[in-house]
Amino acid sequence: MKQHTTNYFDTLIEVAEDCPVAAAEVPASKGDVKTVAQLQYELIAKHPYRYTSDDVLFQVYARRNDLTPSEYKAAREAFFSKGQPCLRASPLTKRYGFGVHADKDGKIALYGVETSKYTQLLKDDAVKKVKAMRTSKK
Repeated sequence: MKQHTTNYFDTLIEVAEDCPVAAAEVPASKGDVKTVAQLQYELIAKHPYRYTSDDVLFQVYARRNDLTPSEYKAAREAFFSKGQPCLRASPLTKRYGFGVHADKDGKIALYGVETSKYTQLLKDDAVKKVKAMRTSKK
């Protein structure tokens, strides 16, 4: 079974052009169930450069579908047997003002659009840049 990936390497996913915030915001709660944005934020912000994009996307899927650890291996293979939206489509990059940096090993961290680290990554020619997807069509 072919396996797809959402991982980037030495890349900054820039905040979307139509992102509504000038400074990063932590995703807020909406009721009792955590949103995709909250789950992604918690995994990446609490553990910078520990997980790949694939790890984060699968963990969010697993939590939202109440999978048990014994189900992870088969579920992950099935999950990545078809293409998945990458973090360019994440609410963190589209709505909440976070850039996502992937290091040489594909491990990721978040940087607010207003931070000096985000600016530094933007200016670094060794780091590829891709824009997050726009929320609205041009």
